[in-house]
Amino acid sequence: MNDPYRSKPSRGRTNFASCICATVFLIFLVAGIVIAYFFLFKPKTPKIAVEAVRFPTFSVTNGTVNFTFFQYVSVTNPNRDEFTHYDSSLQLSYSGEPVGLVFIPAGKIDGGRTQHMSAKFDVQSYPLPAKLKADVSGGVIPTTAVNGVGAGPTMEVETRMKLVGRVRVLKVFTHRVDSGVKCGVMIQVSSGSVLGVRC
Repeated sequence: MNDPYRSKPSRGRTNFASCICATVFLIFLVAGIVIAYFFLFKPKTPKIAVEAVRFPTFSVTNGTVNFTFFQYVSVTNPNRDEFTHYDSSLQLSYSGEPVGLVFIPAGKIDGGRTQHMSAKFDVQSYPLPAKLKADVSGGVIPTTAVNGVGAGPTMEVETRMKLVGRVRVLKVFTHRVDSGVKCGVMIQVSSGSVLGVRC
């Protein structure tokens, strides 16, 4: 015989328990997605390799230097999705002072692919330091040598290339990445020949 005064199970408690289970499941699901993102899909920084540096024209006149600067690089996108770059530049400096700057046009590099780039700009009437000016005008040959051979008056410039862009993740999300490379370039002042590049 049923007891009319016996309490029945509360439907509210059942719903509350179901909500807790669903919440715990969602937490584990989100945690799994985050872990998979960081270990499997985390965007990697593009790799920049300097292939060559050239000075097609180079001359010293009245204590100033005039030249055309070329730099060739290869950029590899190690990610699975495309890398879109923008706001990128190549800067040339001497003794910490900027000499020239050129902006790199925006573009895209597919996932796992390598793209070759080049940049060029002209520098006119850049004043040489007093010491180097005296060496050039007086014909002084410093002891600087490359591969054991006297190189004559030399100057070292620094190039800095910076790539800024976005990488697509899972075809939906985007992540900002930036990459850069800095190189020291030793130049023979008498001819503009590149004696060495250190990156």
